[in-house]
Amino acid sequence: MVAVSPHPNPEPSTRIERQSLHDAILSRLRDMIIEGHLVPGTRINEGQIGAQLGVSRTPLREAIKYLASEGLVELVPSRGAVVKSFSAKEVLDMIEVIRTLEQFAGSRACQIATNQDIGRIRDLHDEMVACYRSGDRLRYYKLNQAIHSGIVALADNAALSDVHGMLQTRLKRIRFIGHEGPEKWAKAVAEHEEMIAALEARDPDRLSAILGRHLTLAWERVKDSLQP
Repeated sequence: MVAVSPHPNPEPSTRIERQSLHDAILSRLRDMIIEGHLVPGTRINEGQIGAQLGVSRTPLREAIKYLASEGLVELVPSRGAVVKSFSAKEVLDMIEVIRTLEQFAGSRACQIATNQDIGRIRDLHDEMVACYRSGDRLRYYKLNQAIHSGIVALADNAALSDVHGMLQTRLKRIRFIGHEGPEKWAKAVAEHEEMIAALEARDPDRLSAILGRHLTLAWERVKDSLQP
């Protein structure tokens, strides 16, 4: 009889744990940028951040490189990793493209999405509103972005989703500050209420118009906080 090792192939488990650590560091760094704990234009101090998160420099550097590929961090010679800072024009340019993409996607979603697809967006919306009521801004924001990405996904166009995802990632911090303060936050939620109603009604013209207005107002809510 051939003896069978209780752990015939430990490598997959090791890789999963390593990837989980990578994802955890990446998620935390991304949240620190979104919430403004790592301010745009400032250098990421690997020693300080590593100590704060309780991780070594190797996985931390891997996560920083990934954030650089997302456009949230710049790798600057002689300075190291710096949190990306966007000018007002750069932000406006990206918002205008996102607005066009989402308007197209919203119209398409009204035509081809299944009731189950739309139901999943409704579930995200309801959870987002619950976070608004409880004052959980970061969770609210993540659900908010998941709704926008979800509507784009319903258009069933991989190229569209890829471009939208790239731009949405670069604007994470900017979109987060777009609902700072109770008045801005309440208006953003009201716009989402209109959005989900139009999607459920499968009204492409109405949803396109709401998305267009929502993204235009998103720019209005953030433009005064940006550098020229």
